[in-house]
Amino acid sequence: MAADGKARVTSQTSEQIRAEIERTRTELALSVGELRQEVARRTDWRQWVRERPLTCVGAAFFIGFLIGNSQRR
Repeated sequence: MAADGKARVTSQTSEQIRAEIERTRTELALSVGELRQEVARRTDWRQWVRERPLTCVGAAFFIGFLIGNSQRR
């Protein structure tokens, strides 16, 4: 009987470990998906222009000015 008791404990423990691994995989997949969405949102230049049109026009002007001056030299 002692052997049967150990087998059950080991079996339950390995099942618990598998369940925990599966939960962790699911949480990781959700986190990666959320991270991808956040990165896509933050790097969407169209959204930046919609939210801050004057800042974007000013930045474009400034970058154009820098490029124009660097080519004169």
